[in-house]
Amino acid sequence: MTAFNALLLRDIKLAFRAGGGATLAMTFFALVATLVPFGVGSDINLLGQIAGGVLWVSAALAALLSLDRLFQADYEDGSLDVLTLSPMSLEAAAAAKIAAHWVTTGLPLVLLSPVLGLLLNLPAPGYVPLALSLAVGTPALSGVGAIGAALTIAIRRGGLILALIVMPLITPALIFGAGAVTDALGGMDRGAFLFLAAFSVAAVALSPFAAAAAVRLNLAG
Repeated sequence: MTAFNALLLRDIKLAFRAGGGATLAMTFFALVATLVPFGVGSDINLLGQIAGGVLWVSAALAALLSLDRLFQADYEDGSLDVLTLSPMSLEAAAAAKIAAHWVTTGLPLVLLSPVLGLLLNLPAPGYVPLALSLAVGTPALSGVGAIGAALTIAIRRGGLILALIVMPLITPALIFGAGAVTDALGGMDRGAFLFLAAFSVAAVALSPFAAAAAVRLNLAG
């Protein structure tokens, strides 16, 4: 087993063991989507129109819940120092952590989204575009979130600062993700989905390097 795969499997196991971060994210996602009808009202047509945006915002907030421990736990127990001295590059380690975060947070949200779409009366043509947009866009949430997590590893209880850093950066994913569902419901072209895919590819490609640089900056300080 390569060092990358070992770190990936380790983080996946920890996400389900330590503090229940993965389960907490799914529970939060479901709760937010379930509570929206109480605030919006019983107009099922209105709920169907906003379902895509509501689920995308819920997914982004759920992803944020587990980001603060992405690097901080390893920073506190010294594992991050060991990683920097290991033969595996810090960029590869960051990529493994981003992949583990998506597997334990993003993927479950994708699988859960059709059920919540049903609760929000999402029209039938929107289910596949919703799941596809989340599958394509949630890796960007993990990637951009990892940059914020790496910048705040030295700050105890830095969850609020992390959210302030990450939320503006993931706004394009929210806009294009919700837009992809709206386009599908309106029979329009796939422009929003293509923009979402481009943003996600760029975020996933660049985030390991940015996160690794932020980790080095914190460790050097």
